[in-house]
Formats: sequence, C-alpha cells, structure tokens
Amino acid sequence: MKTPPPADNATELQQVVDALRGARQRWRHAHRRGGDGRELPSRELLAAMVQALSGALFPMRLGPPTLQPEGEDHYVGHTLGAALTTLRQQAALELRHDARQRGQARPDGDAAELATRFLRTLPRLRELLDSDVLAAYQGDPAARSVDEVLLCYPGLRALISHRIAHELYALGLPLIARVVAELAHAETGIDIHPGATIGPGCFIDHGTGVVIGETAILGRGVRIYQNVTLGAKSIPTDGDGHAVKGRPRHPIVEDEVVIYAGATVLGRVTIGRGAVIGGNVWLTRSVAPGSVVTQADSLSGEG
Repeated sequence: MKTPPPADNATELQQVVDALRGARQRWRHAHRRGGDGRELPSRELLAAMVQALSGALFPMRLGPPTLQPEGEDHYVGHTLGAALTTLRQQAALELRHDARQRGQARPDGDAAELATRFLRTLPRLRELLDSDVLAAYQGDPAARSVDEVLLCYPGLRALISHRIAHELYALGLPLIARVVAELAHAETGIDIHPGATIGPGCFIDHGTGVVIGETAILGRGVRIYQNVTLGAKSIPTDGDGHAVKGRPRHPIVEDEVVIYAGATVLGRVTIGRGAVIGGNVWLTRSVAPGSVVTQADSLSGEG
C-alpha cells in the first residue's frame, strides 16, 4: 500500500486558522466580548513594574548593581515615576474592561487617582516588609544576615509581591493584583491570593506549596512552613450551582501562630494566639490560644 501524499501545508494551516477564528467568535459571542483590541493589562509590563517597585523599596539590595548611595534618591524617584506611569496605563485598561463587563459606558474609577493613592502606601509597605525581613532573619538560624533574606528567600520574594498586590486589590484593581500574585506564584511556588490580609512580621520558611486563600487573615508574627494550606472547607453556591463570591471562607490565624510543614487548615476557623499546628495536621475546627495540635490530635478530633 502506498503512503498517501502529505497534505498541502498551506491549505492545512489556513484550515486551522479558520477553525481558531470560529472558536474565538463563538467565545466572544457567548460571553459578549468585543474583538476590537487586546485592552487588558499586560503580564510583561506588570512584571517589570513589580521589579521596579522592588528596587525602589530596597534600592541598595534589589536595585541596579551599579547604584551608589549618593544616587539612591534620584534612582528611587525616577524608578517610581516610571512604575507609576505603567500602573496608570494598566489601571485604565482594567477599569475600562470592568466597565464593559458591567455594561457601563464609562469606568467608575480614575486610573491616575488610584496610582497616586497606591504611591502613598509605599512608606507603610516598606515598614511591613522590614518587619518580614527581620522575622525571617530572627526565625531562621540558617540566615546569616538580613541581606541574605532579601536576596535569597522565596518567602520574602512572595511577600514583597503580595504586599504590593494587596494594596492594588484594596484600591479596586483586582485583575492587576491577581496578575502580580500569580507572577510571584510562578517564581516562588507560593500561592497567596491578593485579598488575603497578612500582618507584620510574617515568615514563610522554605515556602514551596504554601497556599493562602482570598479571605484568610493572618495576625502579627505568624510563621508558616512549606506545603501549608489555609483554604476553604467548602464553596457556597447559589440556586444555579455557581460559586458565591466574596464570603469569608478561609481561616483566621491570630498573632504568633506557628504552622508546620504539610498542615492543612480549612474553613472560617480561628487559630488562637500563640498556637502551634504540627506537621501534616488536617484541621477544620477552631483552636484555642496557646494550644499545640499534633497529627494524632487532628485525627482524633481532640486538642
């Protein structure tokens, strides 16, 4: 039997192009999307913005290698100006996209005003990150300096992005905030929703596989190890079976709590101040302040 001749590559390519066009048109029609341009925030530009903001927050550690102390303020001012220009442009895209989703002719917010409000949060954000760096340095005997924490620790890298993303989320830019969070997730393996509230002095040690959900609240001085999940026990649905959004469904972790590797805490439960949650614990109930919960306790329902 003779092998049939290969198909005309140009013809086959055109067929695939046509089929993809049809798929796009069906999706846009079903979801009322226009096809008049990208008009969405750019992951690439937002990644550059986060890198610039990180450098402006820690210029002599995360800024350019040639930076000298006498040029610090000039670098910070120039870098912040460029980053805020990017934020204004990307915020305008998100606001217009959100308005279209809602069927509104004009956005509710003003991109320039939101960028200015974000700028004002940076001194406080730097203070929070200083507390995170210090918590990691003091909490990890392997850390030889605060500089090592800044340069090497994925938990700190994730917290820089989270604290930026959380401010953007609070300002009403959830799509940009989520992109920033997912860029950090891809880089570090640490998945923190930008809606999560994290108090000062947080230490995420090692960090790979950590998941912190949207409505989680962490107090001051919380320490979390790798593969910890602070998640939802169940997802409420409406009459049509769609997930109900925005309800509190993730844990509250009070001050000075330690959660060891592999622990899973689910639902709107409260882990009391100073409690210790042992490795591989599965927890769906609240824990009193100062408690120590082991895997045996969680399996038996005691503690």
